[in-house]
Amino acid sequence: MSPTSTPSRPKVAVVYGSASDAATMSKAGATLGRFGVEFEEAVLSAHRAPRTLADWVDGLRDRGVAVVIAGAGLAAALPGTVAALTTLPVIGVPISGGALDGMDSLLAIAQMPPGVAVATVGLNNATNAAVLAVQILAVSDPDLAAKLATYKDDFEKAAADGLARAGASA
Repeated sequence: MSPTSTPSRPKVAVVYGSASDAATMSKAGATLGRFGVEFEEAVLSAHRAPRTLADWVDGLRDRGVAVVIAGAGLAAALPGTVAALTTLPVIGVPISGGALDGMDSLLAIAQMPPGVAVATVGLNNATNAAVLAVQILAVSDPDLAAKLATYKDDFEKAAADGLARAGASA
């Protein structure tokens, strides 16, 4: 299957193995959008369409992609397969489901062999995957770094405000 959306010069590729993962992985796109980071999105299975996946990965750098977010459940081969096929940073999002409710996908993504690095976020946490992608991009993009600093400041302020409200009601 081809990408579901391809902007002119995406910086991040968001890929997941099944349409049923879209609700979880949409949080990555929403977070990237909050930072104004262009991304492309694709539904590609490492098991059902390995040659199509390899072709897609092969074109990432030419399309301007600098970071890949790959979500997968169950056997969770997608993030590792993508990492094996590219030198771009890959962030894996384990997705809950199946008999082990996501523990299998978490372990499959986190336990990669030496030389096949996949950064792994928490179960279903596509938001953190997008924040990590932004942090990677912000290393060489001062404008994005400034947006990230504001995001972190706002995040801290909201947490402090919540604590203050909880303390006032106690």
